[in-house]
Amino acid sequence: MRVKSLTMLYRLLRKDDVGIAPKLLSRIICRLATTIAVCSFLFCQTPDARVQKLYADAKSAEAAGDVRNAIFKYQEILKLAPRLGAAYNNLGLLYFKQRDFEKAAITLQEGLAVDPKMPSAHALLGISFYQLGKYSEAKAPLERALRANPDDNNAELFLARSLVRLEDHRSAAEHLQNLARRQPDNQEVWYLLGKVYMRLSEQSLAKMNAIDPNSVLAHEMSGEIMASMKNYDGAVVEFKKAVEMAPQQAGTHYELANAYWNLGDWDAASVEFEAELANDPHNCMAKWKLGNILLEQNSRPDEALANTDEALSTCPALTQARVDRARALLKLNRNQDALPDLETAVKASPEEPTIHFFLAQAYRALGRIQDAKLEMQAFSKLEENARAAAADRVQQVIKNQGEASH
Repeated sequence: MRVKSLTMLYRLLRKDDVGIAPKLLSRIICRLATTIAVCSFLFCQTPDARVQKLYADAKSAEAAGDVRNAIFKYQEILKLAPRLGAAYNNLGLLYFKQRDFEKAAITLQEGLAVDPKMPSAHALLGISFYQLGKYSEAKAPLERALRANPDDNNAELFLARSLVRLEDHRSAAEHLQNLARRQPDNQEVWYLLGKVYMRLSEQSLAKMNAIDPNSVLAHEMSGEIMASMKNYDGAVVEFKKAVEMAPQQAGTHYELANAYWNLGDWDAASVEFEAELANDPHNCMAKWKLGNILLEQNSRPDEALANTDEALSTCPALTQARVDRARALLKLNRNQDALPDLETAVKASPEEPTIHFFLAQAYRALGRIQDAKLEMQAFSKLEENARAAAADRVQQVIKNQGEASH
């Protein structure tokens, strides 16, 4: 129709039939304009415009929870713009969220080949490799992500995890220490750091045993590792060997005494603390714990007071010795004298429940009933929080062990 109209127009123009030509020309121009508009919308959009439309659709689908459609849109974007690094990053993230770590890793690697300057893509790639059990491959992209953003906690945590898996415990410890400074309440960080320290201790012990398995230091190290795992019976065996080999050496009797103290074997602990003080008269911890034992045995508070006084004269920042001195004063009915130590201790360690308990006792004895009530409320709340935190720690350890097995 349009071809015939154009031919007819051409003939009429040649004949100078101006009466008909303008009307026919107007109709043809109108039809051509419509055709051009349709072409522009359906076929003639610029790649950038189509990419922007697909990107908007992808984000809308993602916001609506339609991940499958969002993935499809990003795949279409990459067909139109295969050099668009951000699209690879977004697509990789979607695969990552779906726990399809294999596809995530492939997509992110393709994106980084196009644009290596994407810290988030390096981090996601490293974490994907970690989840796939490819710890050696995870290390480099996580290190690169961390160089670009030293405060990326997630990248540093997975780098530390990878290093633990690769048995590079010293490097893992450095990263976990960084995380502990930035996230002091992150239990997983402290769990992993404790695990790394334990492994480093075991490696040190193995080296010491290779040099001389029967040395005092080897037995002390072995005892300390057992004590750190709360195997105090095993620690006693090792520390006894150290004491037998070096009875005059400062520290050997203290470690044995401390193991007995943790077991609640007060008499054996007292003997060893006294032996330690014969070797090291300035050991404030031994002095404090001798006083603590007397308080636990509910005997000789005056002697307990003398011991804690001596401990604090050497180590004035020893908060627990300050609390025990106050306990001794309470037992001697010197309630007013006990207050300064307890009030100082509660400022230093406000989250310690027992300090609030003893402070409540002192206030009650002095007739300060309202203050005593407030301190007992604080004690009860902290005790409840401590029980809940302990339960949470158990669950976190179980979770960490489960993740570590994958």
